[in-house]
Amino acid sequence: MSDEYVILVDEQDNEIGQLEKMEAHRLGLLHRAFSIILFNHKGEMLLQQRAAHKYHSPLLWTNTCCSHQRPGESNQAAAKRRLNEEMGMEVELTESFSFLYKAKLDQGLTEHELDHVLFGYTNENPVINTEEVASYKWISMEALLHDLDGRPEAYTEWFKILLNQHLEKITKAAYESV
Repeated sequence: MSDEYVILVDEQDNEIGQLEKMEAHRLGLLHRAFSIILFNHKGEMLLQQRAAHKYHSPLLWTNTCCSHQRPGESNQAAAKRRLNEEMGMEVELTESFSFLYKAKLDQGLTEHELDHVLFGYTNENPVINTEEVASYKWISMEALLHDLDGRPEAYTEWFKILLNQHLEKITKAAYESV
């Protein structure tokens, strides 16, 4: 298997290079990423639980799907590719906003990402790839925020940052699905 590379960027999302994914996370270098959040007609968000053998944040709950664009790949193409690979789903996605964050993870790794957030709407359940995902659940925003308040350790760092910084945008998208 060949090494996977991420796209290094500056704070304005201009590409400044490429680096092997694990090395970028070891060094904490800023790179491009995406996060997908899917909602159903009830306004519930689809969460995934990361697989037990993931190289960081195993078995933690997070947004529907997140990953990195490959060199030369658009945000849309990368998001559709990974949503299908991880969740077995094909959903129309709309890029909504991006945000910058840096978070220390387990295994001595650091996520430093310019993360493009895409929303989608579906009433279909995923067909998860168990190499990537341990489980999934649909959850209301109210129940999610209650659980997050009581059990923050059960969620990924980037998901907590995303919710904390952009809750209003996410809640608005949830209500647009109803």
